[in-house]
Amino acid sequence: MTAAPDDATTTASDFIRERIQADQQAGLHDGRVQTRFPPEPNGYLHIGHSKSIQLNFGLAEEFGGACNLRFDDTNPEAEDPEYVDAIQDDIAWLGFEPARVVYASDYFEQLYAWAEELVTKGLAYVDDQDAETISEQRGGFGQPGVESPYRDRSPEENLDLLRRMRAGEFDDGTKVLRARIDMQHNVMSMRDPVLYRIRRIEHHRTGNDWVIYPTYDWAHGQSDAIEGVTHSLCTLEFTDHRPLYDWCLEHLELPHGKPEQTEFARLALTHTVMSKRILRRLVEEGTVDGWDDARMPTLRGMRTRGYPAEAIREFVDHIGVAKTNSVHDIELLEFFVRRHHNTHALRRMGVLEPLKVVITNWPEGHVEHLEAINNPEDEAAGTRAVPFSGELWIEQDDFMLDPPKKYYRLTPGREVRLRGGYFITATEAITDDDGKVVEVRCTYDPETKGGQAPDGRKVKSTIHWVSAQHAVDATVHLYERLFTDPHPGKGDSDPMESLDPESRRTVTAKVEPAIADTPAGEVIQFERLGYFAADPSQPTTFHRTVGLRDEWSNIQKRRNK
Repeated sequence: MTAAPDDATTTASDFIRERIQADQQAGLHDGRVQTRFPPEPNGYLHIGHSKSIQLNFGLAEEFGGACNLRFDDTNPEAEDPEYVDAIQDDIAWLGFEPARVVYASDYFEQLYAWAEELVTKGLAYVDDQDAETISEQRGGFGQPGVESPYRDRSPEENLDLLRRMRAGEFDDGTKVLRARIDMQHNVMSMRDPVLYRIRRIEHHRTGNDWVIYPTYDWAHGQSDAIEGVTHSLCTLEFTDHRPLYDWCLEHLELPHGKPEQTEFARLALTHTVMSKRILRRLVEEGTVDGWDDARMPTLRGMRTRGYPAEAIREFVDHIGVAKTNSVHDIELLEFFVRRHHNTHALRRMGVLEPLKVVITNWPEGHVEHLEAINNPEDEAAGTRAVPFSGELWIEQDDFMLDPPKKYYRLTPGREVRLRGGYFITATEAITDDDGKVVEVRCTYDPETKGGQAPDGRKVKSTIHWVSAQHAVDATVHLYERLFTDPHPGKGDSDPMESLDPESRRTVTAKVEPAIADTPAGEVIQFERLGYFAADPSQPTTFHRTVGLRDEWSNIQKRRNK
């Protein structure tokens, strides 16, 4: 597991940086460094993508190169301009700017021309078999592949059929173009992979100009070559595709030389699912409210919840680049989020589960405005005036009629401090017919204004409060893990089986007036409770970002025992 973070701002060397340095020293690619981030526009970016984004854009900047944003738009059935716009917005939010925004569809003509070149060389053929048959004939590890009965068609016949495929003469699924490599190859991706399929689906950029579309394996490496990419960085699942990546490039005349594919470990978190299929299912089945739901691991969801881009970048820097996959504790990411907000977030008081407190010796109708510090970590944040009156709201669990041992908050006969206010002592509790406490009556010591007793006496507890007369109602969403299992979907299990049906609880909180003025998207600290983000579109609605407790440190302590 990752060690506890001390200084997360320092990026250590890694095998990718070492390779780039070695390439430059050897004079490869004329010393250039060019990368690309190639998302499919078929969904929203999630936290896993942040590692690839930061690596590709960061390396380009570090080595004086360029990084393109290239949309892999080769599957029009699942693509939408909505995702194109959202991906660009999320990348900008993370703090990166592409050298160019390009699309695989920009290269459709060149990709097709290269396909004809492979056919002419006898390196590709048109297969009339259906997808199921082709899949079965590929065999498996330790099992031989079966050659297609159409594999030995002449280049002339294949070229004619390919051109007729493009012209729309054949129905969807009736023919494909396959590379002619080796059906007995020990790497499965090399067993005559499919390069083109017939699909009569309107493309979000090219409309109905094409009825055949390239597969990812055919479009990926060639798009890299067209753009002049020097270092094509992929996650480890593409390791088995690298021989095919190289094979395709080796049989073509390239405009900028051959790019290099290098694989790195993807980012994975506990209690989190990154599968687009599962994320889409969560949205479509109404388990969450959308791609930007604060429980989602999408960057949109994390923005809603109040995760700052700076904290995500620091987290990615800290975990570094590895050659083997591992799962990081989500509490580690939350550590960086909490650390950022501790420095930057303004402090406010809000009560989530309100209980009325009446100060019986408070002057009737009197209102004071007490000075409160906005952020003890930032002197420049200044102070604010908080109204105080004879009726207050406190948290229900800050009072108990019959407390257990080591309970130091308010209870009959005990004195506590109101944060920034006065010392109060509980004298009476009013209960309803069910015995539930609905009101606490107290007295206050007028000599303790500001929370200090002139005689030096101490109290063991300080609780937060809100003036009932001045309180503003706020809708507050409280979150638990969306998946209770630390590793949802592990093995053959369905991750949906570990969904927590109570992952979100919504309360109407009583908050101080200043909270109502919180700008959309800004994160504040509810004192003693945690960090909360103002909803981007719903006024006086807040999402709990993280609590105040450093769960990551506690996890590390338990592991080190």
